[in-house]
Amino acid sequence: MVDPLNAWWAQQLVLCDWAFAPDPLTVEPDAAVARLAALGVADRGELGWRLVESHGVGGAAADPARLLEALELVALAGAAGWLSESRAREWAHALAGEISAHHADLDAWLEALRRARSATGWVHGDDGFVEACQALSVLEHDGEGITWERLGEWLAIHDHPPVLWPDAPEARVWRLRAGFAPVVELPARENDWAGLAAWLGEAWQVHGRDDLVRALLWLGAQGDRQGWDLDAARLLELDATGRAEWMERLEGPDRPFGRVMLGFVEHGEPLEWAAWDWLRLVDLAWAGACLGWLEAHEAADFALHAADLVEHRYSDWAALARAYQRGRSLFEGRNLLSTFDADWKLLLQSPVSPWRPALQGLIDPTLLERSRVAMRQWRRDPRHWVLALAAVREPELAGRQGPAAPVPAARREDARQYLAETLDLHPDEGVEALSRYWLPAQAHHLNQLAADAAHGALPPAETPFGAPEPAALEVRDGLRRGSRHAATVHMAEKYAFYLQMAMDCEGFEAEGLAALADALRASLCRFYPDARRLLEAWAGWEALLPEEGQPSLTAEIRWHQEDPGSLFHWLDWRAGEWQEPGPRPSLSHFTAMSLVGPLNSPAWSLPHPESARECVSIREWVDGHYGLHSAEELADFLDFLLEAGDRQEYQINYAPYTLNEGRLASEIATLESGECSDEEHTHLLRLQRVRDNEDGCNDTDLAAWDIAQAVDLAIAARQLGWLEAAAFTATLERAHALAAAHYAGWEEYARALHAGFSFFMGETPERESFLAGFRQALVAWLSAAPPLAGPWASLDFPGARPRHWAPLHIDTLPGDSRQLH
Repeated sequence: MVDPLNAWWAQQLVLCDWAFAPDPLTVEPDAAVARLAALGVADRGELGWRLVESHGVGGAAADPARLLEALELVALAGAAGWLSESRAREWAHALAGEISAHHADLDAWLEALRRARSATGWVHGDDGFVEACQALSVLEHDGEGITWERLGEWLAIHDHPPVLWPDAPEARVWRLRAGFAPVVELPARENDWAGLAAWLGEAWQVHGRDDLVRALLWLGAQGDRQGWDLDAARLLELDATGRAEWMERLEGPDRPFGRVMLGFVEHGEPLEWAAWDWLRLVDLAWAGACLGWLEAHEAADFALHAADLVEHRYSDWAALARAYQRGRSLFEGRNLLSTFDADWKLLLQSPVSPWRPALQGLIDPTLLERSRVAMRQWRRDPRHWVLALAAVREPELAGRQGPAAPVPAARREDARQYLAETLDLHPDEGVEALSRYWLPAQAHHLNQLAADAAHGALPPAETPFGAPEPAALEVRDGLRRGSRHAATVHMAEKYAFYLQMAMDCEGFEAEGLAALADALRASLCRFYPDARRLLEAWAGWEALLPEEGQPSLTAEIRWHQEDPGSLFHWLDWRAGEWQEPGPRPSLSHFTAMSLVGPLNSPAWSLPHPESARECVSIREWVDGHYGLHSAEELADFLDFLLEAGDRQEYQINYAPYTLNEGRLASEIATLESGECSDEEHTHLLRLQRVRDNEDGCNDTDLAAWDIAQAVDLAIAARQLGWLEAAAFTATLERAHALAAAHYAGWEEYARALHAGFSFFMGETPERESFLAGFRQALVAWLSAAPPLAGPWASLDFPGARPRHWAPLHIDTLPGDSRQLH
């Protein structure tokens, strides 16, 4: 039985110089491909455009020549296997309907074709077109073949919208690629895109599957939009002069971009261009499917991810297309918005456009959920947590998502140099050395200050040694705004950057670094339930405590909060067994380590044995200050400090003089009258300090001086490996108990420490400057201004009653009886 549509279609192909055949899809495949190439259709992408162009736009009648050409292209594509038979028939159905709707009969159709060919000047030559027209007209008037009337009857019976584009639930996502080339059929094949592999290498430096996956993940998570968004935000804050200066700083190829960006800002154009990244994500996913670098479901998941992001941002196709046009304008350095209508009219208005269905709701929600699982799976390796945090400081790192890539030699050397010069960290120290940069006690300190600040319970600004600078006080008091969020990320993001540098230098053991990355993930998942909370906390603490000498990262962090594609939203957020990249000291041990005060920098983590390189300088310090050369000597000296110390010397050799001023004066006069040895000179200076009661040395219990020295030496001994962990903590506990027995609070302890420092300091030309600096440090430690000067303000003194407010979260040190769970 004759199929009316096929027969009518075959009749029309006679006008294209085809021999009549009942079935238009019987051309040999190779011959069909050759004919398609001769017509300028090298791949299925170009075929898609030709088919979209075949119909009229905005209600206008289509060009008859294009309709006839489309009938031939569809027949050839069906014969070549580019279209399935059913898809080819659907297109033939649509084209027949369009032709019938605008031409009352065959004569009108043929006349329209003759006019169209005349308009082109018969550039195709005399190919028997006139004779074909006459033959069809004879058939029509004789009632032979498929007449116009019979075609109309068939169309009336089959009155349903033809399915022109792949429309299975998963296939609908490929409609998003239409801005590059409409996808006419699935599955993807290499003949969908001529010269694809060469183009990927040249335009994207993508040469295989792994390169492609990294590019896809980068487009989804960051792309070009991040830099543009940040530039636009900064420009909005500048006046005309500032914008001109910004433009002047741009060089070479960046200047055309700058002109376009300034134009958008100054003319009030919406500063939104994420579609530039997300539509290219769909395009590259299709490229991967065409080359077989991605399995069909993998390519679909990437495209679905783009669709997911698009539906978050855009209400309809026009908004999506205009955003893409802005992005393309910035990328190419020329404003293309004036050509928007011409560039996008077909897709937005053609009755056969793949974009006819509404953008919102285009994709089945279950498929979007599948893609979310897939995107998180690509980033399941915990090193993506390190990348996410470190890339806020160094955005180029976002291009490392997905399969791990070899680190270029220059980058390896830069990382090694950074670790050595900035952190004094070297690969021969081993992975364990990185634990010194995990500072849970610092996070506890900040959390406690924030809680106290929120309740107005910070220590007074005025101390026995003066008051801090107003600016430092303002920073401290501002911490009340951080009380809602754990400060862990303020410390952890710096740790992540150091960990990334350690990974990049490739000098550390890879498995150990991977374990640290996993511990970092577990720790952050414990304190922040999702990306939103982590980024809120980070932005808040970054604003409160920006890194000195560095630009604030607040804008970058806020960008990650607001962009739905940011890597932070696609990490593997899973709670599990809590582990950390470094040991977490107990609250009492942290308090005991803090007894060192300004004699050393704050100890925010437990010390551990250092490398041989580090130990050289520590041994030199121990020898130079104390004349100690072995673990046994140091252990004995620690016992001496905690049991008697310098305070005993004061009690035996100097305290008695406070009861007999005459004897004191006589002793001083005797020493002043003759030549003194170094030892006698030191004795004379101390007698003079007793006489003058300098810094309250006669009224103060000087045990704090011995306690601080003991803690300082114990930390050094632990770093040298001269104290095992148990012996170190035992020393801390002895110091803690001794401080509790001698003093009631930090202020009293600080007075005693200052008095001991002053009394036992040797005479040097810098004495007054040393004392002034020490007093200034004591002010900072007591007042927490600046907040990270030292932790006294956040800690209860040993043995004292608790006076601090409990933080609102669980990031506290073990042993804190006020922590909430």
